[in-house]
Amino acid sequence: MHTLFGPSAWLIALALAPAMNAQNAGGRGGGASWVAVPDAPAREYGVYHFRRTFELDRKPAAFVVNVSADNRYKLYVNGEEAAVGPARGDLRNWRYDPLDIARYLHAGRNTLAAVVWNFAEMAPVAQITSRTGFLVEGASPAERIVDTGPNWKCVRDLAYAPIPFPRGFQYGYYVVGPGDRVDASLYPWGWEKPEFDDSAWKPARSIGRPALRGAAVEEDWWLVERSIPMVELQPERGGAVRRSAGVTPPAAFLAQPAPFAIPAHTKAVILLDRTHLTTAYPELVVSGGKGAQVTLKYAETMRAIGKRDPGNRNEIDGKEMQGNYDRFLPDGGAGRVFSTLWWRTWRYLELSVETGDEPLTIEDFRSVYTGYPFERKARFDSDSTELATILDTGWRTARLCAHETYVDCPYYEQLQYNGDTRIQALISLYNTGDARLMRNAIELMDGSRVGDLITLSRAPSSVVQYIPGYSLWWIGMVRDYWMYCDDPEFVQRMLPGVRANLAWFARLQKPGGSLGPVPYWNQVETSRRAQPGVDEPGWAPIDLQLLLAYQWAAEMESTLGLPGLAQDYRKSAEQLSGAIQAKYLDPSRQLFAEAPDHRLFSQAVNSLAILAGLVKPADARAWAGRMLDDPAIEKPGLYFRYYLHAAVNAAGAGDRFVDLLDPWRRMLALGLTTWGEFDQVDTRSDCHAWSASPNFEIFRTILGIDSAAPGFKRVLVRPFLGKLTRASGAIPHPRGEVAVDLALRGGTLHAEVSLPAGVDGDFVWQGERRPLHPGRNSLAVAASARAR
Repeated sequence: MHTLFGPSAWLIALALAPAMNAQNAGGRGGGASWVAVPDAPAREYGVYHFRRTFELDRKPAAFVVNVSADNRYKLYVNGEEAAVGPARGDLRNWRYDPLDIARYLHAGRNTLAAVVWNFAEMAPVAQITSRTGFLVEGASPAERIVDTGPNWKCVRDLAYAPIPFPRGFQYGYYVVGPGDRVDASLYPWGWEKPEFDDSAWKPARSIGRPALRGAAVEEDWWLVERSIPMVELQPERGGAVRRSAGVTPPAAFLAQPAPFAIPAHTKAVILLDRTHLTTAYPELVVSGGKGAQVTLKYAETMRAIGKRDPGNRNEIDGKEMQGNYDRFLPDGGAGRVFSTLWWRTWRYLELSVETGDEPLTIEDFRSVYTGYPFERKARFDSDSTELATILDTGWRTARLCAHETYVDCPYYEQLQYNGDTRIQALISLYNTGDARLMRNAIELMDGSRVGDLITLSRAPSSVVQYIPGYSLWWIGMVRDYWMYCDDPEFVQRMLPGVRANLAWFARLQKPGGSLGPVPYWNQVETSRRAQPGVDEPGWAPIDLQLLLAYQWAAEMESTLGLPGLAQDYRKSAEQLSGAIQAKYLDPSRQLFAEAPDHRLFSQAVNSLAILAGLVKPADARAWAGRMLDDPAIEKPGLYFRYYLHAAVNAAGAGDRFVDLLDPWRRMLALGLTTWGEFDQVDTRSDCHAWSASPNFEIFRTILGIDSAAPGFKRVLVRPFLGKLTRASGAIPHPRGEVAVDLALRGGTLHAEVSLPAGVDGDFVWQGERRPLHPGRNSLAVAASARAR
């Protein structure tokens, strides 16, 4: 029998929606309901606990429950933390988490317990919310004994209060939610344990029936099943005490539990260095210390006193701690564990303690890393140890920027932007082969369209923001998915969104094809110069993005959609191509300008022109050389260097790729353990995954591995070794892996290429093409002198 969340629940929900709505209105009928704490405000800040005790006659082999909450929940089963969720979405696509909790259960008395919180107006911008609510439904009649309703007990936790991030510590846009202030004297210690006495708690109040997306009812949340795995929760230890005042921690502190006391009436400050950036739940264990105040402050880096410039991230002398923080007020109890509702980002953590009349014992400090459970499958080796370091640093960057969605940066925003996500998704595909988070991102972006408008610049987002160019990069992301993932049905489902985005832009095109003024925020990151205002027509970057989008859409429509529309897109692309060449091509410099006045030239614009096919193949390598070597041309930031590297590859100049990695070398020299947002010392964010593009370009350019057909059903291997004499590695493929081993010996390139069963392709070296068959291929090709 299927429940509301079961595989056939869509049809059931649509058929029964009127009856369920009547049950909602009258508060009658069986089954799970959304619940809240009686008399608690629906849309204000609050932290709440829920419990359900039940009996089982035997330990089950499986026990599946579907769980959701607004804003968030942590679920405990018999005192053990079992899950955190739900995966982020929007009100029309509110996620529920199917959880098999059998391993935590036993015969006899069992307890489910959850903490649910609502950050209300202080919620992260990435967190959509309607009102406080909690939902559990068993997946079968036997499991529905735990359905949420009046048989659950609940209470509001008055120990919690929010801590807004102090504006003086903000460097730019900060929207990840408040810190936690917890008064231990008000906290219901042991609330999640089976033996806790909840007799004074109130029965939960039903606030509505669950409804799936598409149900003919008015509900706060339309439910869809979680489409990604649960986040990883991995205990971690380590780091170093860099300095302390008022107390000297033992040498073993951080490596293991090593208790030490802070005397009464003492102020102590301990600076902890994780040695690399992390995203984790901190866990501080203390005893005693009634009347004390403990503050945990987090930062990516230390900053020079009175200055923004952090300098070398490994250096702390003359620097101070600036960052968001949490505060814990001990109650004198033993073994009190303080953690946070949401995870924190830090390399440096400052632990400040001010004791009252009692000493405080620090029993332990540890953390639990969290992130999307990517598994690194790609491998690379060469005669450059530097490239291995760049890959490892980029992998850490990508991991810290992937959770229930991709995030632009884990410290400041935690928002999933189209522009960032396209790059992050390619990193995921090349390094892990796991496309689930990419698919989730494409769906969330597609669902952000309202009426006849384009996709939002980011999703989920409680604040509406449009970056028109990012809607075009979303089309590129759909096309990337089509090329690298064998899932044509999903791509076909996204084509209406592609059409809607292009129709919006078509209305802005002027006679001749070029775009007129484009509203909203025209942020493209092509250079450090100011972007145009909404009343300024004629800007090459957005025209070129539209040209690429028409080309991508034509490819997908011709295969999966409407061939007639594909032809229309090709005609639009041809017209726009002519307009771009007429307006922006400077014949004297043989480069494309950013605007019709031909005053500013950038590597970014010329990269897009190469990628869009506006430069003849015979001229492309020389064109790439001009844009790289002209000292007067504007260089892009780290984000847009993905398009620069892609263009250099496409132009046949990939031998120059390794020489273009100087910005990453500078970041390593500055002690960064992840890649920064911008190529400058005082970058706002020290962890921005749009800068990790070398983590696929090394495989796509040096090893030369790329998809040559939709679904990765054919493979192109076109390597560029540059100054290297050997390189080898592999990337995951939908049918296995693609492995390449390259070595230059005596003027000959020796190559071994292994392809999965049923997959063929081509090997291209310095213009010479050889066929590749499934399985192992051995080739020897003469190597001419490579132009630099």
